[in-house]
Amino acid sequence: MDSIRAWLHLKSIPGVGNLLCKRLINRFGSPQDVLQASDQELLQVNGLTQRHVAAIRTHQPEGIEAELASAASRGYRFVVLTDPDYPRLLREIPDPPPLLYVYGRLEGHSANLAVVGSRNATSYGLKTTNDLCRSLATHGLTIVSGMARGIDTAAHEGALSAGGQTIAVLGSGLERIYPAENRRLFHRIAEKGAVVSEFPLRAKPEAHHFPIRNRIISGMSLGTVVVEATRKSGSLITARLAAEQNREVFAVPGSVQSFKSAGSHTLIKQGAKLVEHAQDVIEELVPLVSVNQDHEYKSGKRASPKLDSLSEEEIRVYRALDPYPMHIDDLTRKISMEPGKLLSLLLKLELNGMVQQSPGKLFSISEDARTDRR
Repeated sequence: MDSIRAWLHLKSIPGVGNLLCKRLINRFGSPQDVLQASDQELLQVNGLTQRHVAAIRTHQPEGIEAELASAASRGYRFVVLTDPDYPRLLREIPDPPPLLYVYGRLEGHSANLAVVGSRNATSYGLKTTNDLCRSLATHGLTIVSGMARGIDTAAHEGALSAGGQTIAVLGSGLERIYPAENRRLFHRIAEKGAVVSEFPLRAKPEAHHFPIRNRIISGMSLGTVVVEATRKSGSLITARLAAEQNREVFAVPGSVQSFKSAGSHTLIKQGAKLVEHAQDVIEELVPLVSVNQDHEYKSGKRASPKLDSLSEEEIRVYRALDPYPMHIDDLTRKISMEPGKLLSLLLKLELNGMVQQSPGKLFSISEDARTDRR
């Protein structure tokens, strides 16, 4: 615990941010040695000024004992920059957090892949993300995301559904689970991987925390996959950070008519690899890390249904749909059918597992079927 106290002390010194912390540790080896170094030795570190030296000499941290006691009582642990369990890839970025609060097991994984996207995702985006992450997890990749609503949650759940590992990086302290409805997911993730944060245990999910945490999501990962991002999405920050960190950038295409995929399409135009299924990601990562390629490959495309069992009217309705949810009014106009009759046919198709209904009278092809476009 003495070592952790020193790390918490160093981390709390005003003006000494993550970049300077890394330089100090690289020069002196440990926080204890930093705190005991002479003024002359400290000033030899690039970027350190007399003001920083004065802060190191005079700073008296508060709340460290309470933080240590609280972490111990909750079963959280600390992983510091020099630990073997510290994510190797994260250590390589210019400003890695000197210390991570960890709930679960963080084992220095290198086969990490970040998957991020819209909080207000469509059913297409959620389903695509879940399927993709489930497939990626079966190939041995650890899915990293931010445990936010929408795409992040679908990414974690997809990995967990395959019995795979996943890591959540929070924009708040571990004692401030955000969003609150993901409390159960928080514990499930810790059972199969880890929830991590660089913020103190009781830190609130303040807006400026999320761009800061995004560099950890991209920094500990071989690449970042973006699903459903608008032009001003925070996910694009993560993608930009990934590119700056010399990591791979991927994007899942969406509807050209949806503003929710405009940012993803911009990434593709700028050179991000287009992702239709897990194999698109695996092909890029194989040279970088050992990935299980022997697992039976499934593209995620839906198996062709047996249309013989459907009536002509049911086939007509089925072929008018696609993976993107369509409102009942739009479908009515598209195929010129009386609404009551159309709803009856949709119900039959739903019971057959070929169509699914989303809130708001939205209908789409189910994940176990696809349109035969012959």
